[in-house]
Amino acid sequence: MKLSRTLIAAAVVAASSVATSAFAQAEQFFPLLSYRTGPYAPNGTPWANGKQDYLKMINARDGGINGVKVTFEECETGYATDRGVECYERLKSKPGMTYIDPQSTGITFALTEKAPNDKIALMTLGYGLSVSQDGMAFKWNFPFMGSYWTGADILIQHIAKSLGGADKLKGKKIALVYHDSPFGKEPIPLLQERAKMNGFDLSLLPVTAPGVEQKATWLQVRQQRPDFVLLWGWGVMNSTALKEAQATGFPREKMYGVWWAGAEPDVRDVGAGAKGYHALALNGSGTQSKVIQDILKHVHEKGQGSGPKDEVGQVLYTRGVIIQMLGVEAVRTAQERFGKGKVMTPEQVRWGLENLNLDQKRLDALGFTGLMRPLQTTCANHMGSTWARVQTWDGGKWVVGNDWYQADEAILKPMIKAGAAKYLADKKLQARAAADCNS
Repeated sequence: MKLSRTLIAAAVVAASSVATSAFAQAEQFFPLLSYRTGPYAPNGTPWANGKQDYLKMINARDGGINGVKVTFEECETGYATDRGVECYERLKSKPGMTYIDPQSTGITFALTEKAPNDKIALMTLGYGLSVSQDGMAFKWNFPFMGSYWTGADILIQHIAKSLGGADKLKGKKIALVYHDSPFGKEPIPLLQERAKMNGFDLSLLPVTAPGVEQKATWLQVRQQRPDFVLLWGWGVMNSTALKEAQATGFPREKMYGVWWAGAEPDVRDVGAGAKGYHALALNGSGTQSKVIQDILKHVHEKGQGSGPKDEVGQVLYTRGVIIQMLGVEAVRTAQERFGKGKVMTPEQVRWGLENLNLDQKRLDALGFTGLMRPLQTTCANHMGSTWARVQTWDGGKWVVGNDWYQADEAILKPMIKAGAAKYLADKKLQARAAADCNS
């Protein structure tokens, strides 16, 4: 009898262990690399909060993704590449793993070689490796909605339009004040190509991270007297640049920032001193959209918000929401092929990322009307969309222009093709075969 009881107890423990394991596998896991500490925290925090709140809302409002509960875990990187790689290594084997959003171009560069071996996709919305738009060369990278090449091209288009045409760029001086990191250096090849095509003089002015000391840089701006300054900054670098521009008398209306230099934290402390400053708007913002209203209702009204209620709907918060929506929809797309109501593997999620088709009807149904343009990915095109607008700070709020721009594919395609070919040759890799597009 004693042996029997022992065997029964062991069986119960074993069954419990199996049940626990099965339960753990029944959840779709989203790793969230973040940086809530350090000089980039004011920008990284709302981004991270938007991502968390969307996942909380999916569970609270929808009961998960077709019945599959979503879970997440944050890992603090401090925007440091080595810490980002450590986070990746720690989280990549979690049950129900989906994909990685590195939240840093430097971390993206470090993980691009790891991802194919681990079979884990990298989603890099609006950042990362520009040539990874080519899905035939970069099976595991997804630079959704735009890269730094597309952003730089759109800014040159807008400046040309403000002057009365691309021919008016000839002889102009354009300075790039950039974060001295992979992020800041990424747009340089596109700007150099544009400078050759359009005949403007391009000067490159690097700023040492994190960017709190820029006096020498803006002394160069004052000496060179460029017609326009492009600001490729992040975090404290952006507000510092605007303050230095004000101190040296450089007109803020002649300054144009990338979409990571066009959020509330970048201008809040400068206020009226930043009036006239322009920046790219990759996404809409505000609290009027249905998805933001749903987050307020299902998350914040229940006291479960990841941050303060008044940040909900801000530029970077909304970008975090969009990123997480795209990830959830990739899982949902994968489920349509591999099993509705099932937990998807990282390889299945990668297929979902490559086969997204979010037309306006679907965006409206998801509550994203006015926040982004339709996006469709393919095996060859891992970006899916390149739309952006230009917004202007009026001293108290962002005013978004009506004109939507797309990057000039006639310029980008040859650069992407050449860049992807060079990458494959340097790494001794082969492009994907057409048959691989169905895998």
